[in-house]
Amino acid sequence: MKNRQNLYDMIISLLIPVAVGSISALISRIPGRYAGMQQPPFSPPAIVFPIVWTALYILMGISAYMISRSEDARKSRALSVYALQLFFNFFWSILFFRFSWYLPAFFWLAAMIILILIMIFRFFQIKPLAAYLQILYLFWCLFAAYLNFGVYWLN
Repeated sequence: MKNRQNLYDMIISLLIPVAVGSISALISRIPGRYAGMQQPPFSPPAIVFPIVWTALYILMGISAYMISRSEDARKSRALSVYALQLFFNFFWSILFFRFSWYLPAFFWLAAMIILILIMIFRFFQIKPLAAYLQILYLFWCLFAAYLNFGVYWLN
């Protein structure tokens, strides 16, 4: 019975970030918006984004699951930061794509990056592997900040 509960908890942990990203993308209407923008150098083709984001959301879910299974008393604070950065993640694409608020979206993303750093630090204190799984997310968001600012500058 415990294995079944663990599997259920893992599935929920994976579905939460994937659902957050998917719903945000639907609201944002990303595909049509991306094609019409002037983009900075090194901008990847549009097909790269859903692939990378799906992988990152899965890694987020795995990390959150690892932290949630911990007996560490700090797990609630760590998961609170995780939820807050996920909230920021949800609204970034809406600000950027749906409303074309490029500069506010850049500052929103900068705040999200700070939250990701805090999350990684808190995860590391509890379960280092959960933190390491978020390093790619951090790097991708730093790259996204470059792209975001580039779009702001060029458009």
